[in-house]
Amino acid sequence: MNRLSKEKRVRVVAALVEGNSIRSTARMTGVSKPTILKLLRDLGCACAEYQDRTLVNLKCERLQVDEIWSFIGMKQRNVPDGKKGEFGYGDAWTYTALDADTKLIASWLIGARNADTAKAFLSDVASRLSHKIQLTTDGHVTYLNAVWNVFEGDIDYSQLVKLYGNEIPGEARYSPAKCIGCKKSPVYGDPDPKHISTSFVERQNLTMRMNMRRFTRLTNAFSKKLENHAHAVALYFMHYNFARVHQTLRVTPAMEAGIADHIWSLDEIVDLLGED
Repeated sequence: MNRLSKEKRVRVVAALVEGNSIRSTARMTGVSKPTILKLLRDLGCACAEYQDRTLVNLKCERLQVDEIWSFIGMKQRNVPDGKKGEFGYGDAWTYTALDADTKLIASWLIGARNADTAKAFLSDVASRLSHKIQLTTDGHVTYLNAVWNVFEGDIDYSQLVKLYGNEIPGEARYSPAKCIGCKKSPVYGDPDPKHISTSFVERQNLTMRMNMRRFTRLTNAFSKKLENHAHAVALYFMHYNFARVHQTLRVTPAMEAGIADHIWSLDEIVDLLGED
């Protein structure tokens, strides 16, 4: 069986982390689509395992949490009756927790937008922290009970609720309604009003849409399988946290957080595969 050289693997990974689709990556690199998908699967698992081990005992002060929508296989309205309610078909939400100071993605989870997923996600967030933090989420109702159940009140928690005007009809129907204001709502503890914000995590979600083809809206570039979706997200966050220099920080988020001492190269990310 032929194996990809390390140089070819790095070329494939470079294309993927810059937002190219599987098919365009195949055209650019000359590597077959099944081979790219196998590399994505193997490396995605390795990236997820490495970050699970490394992103612990984090000294974050302020976390911002948000969730970003995508879909698997088909839009939710097109899910057949036999698959309705089965996660992995239709809507999929990626929950992200971003350190407002270091811009590190401390945790993420792909799931349904419901109370169980919110609790599981926040439980993972809590397990990675070394001390009490200030947390800001959007106004989604599932966070209220989830934060209380996970942190048991030992947190400075607030919600930033955006207020929207009426939707714009006609040609602008694909644009969101205009935001006409925000309401800062302290919930538990004593959150600092100056740091009640979700701006950084929302901007990072935009970066996700631009750097993962399967998140692009109004195209046919969606994920066909949940597993491939998860592997792509793990690879993206590995590159974002450890290899991509943040424009403001001038270092990577992992370096700013003190969990890496240098900018990772794509060669090093590929080396997570070990000898296979």
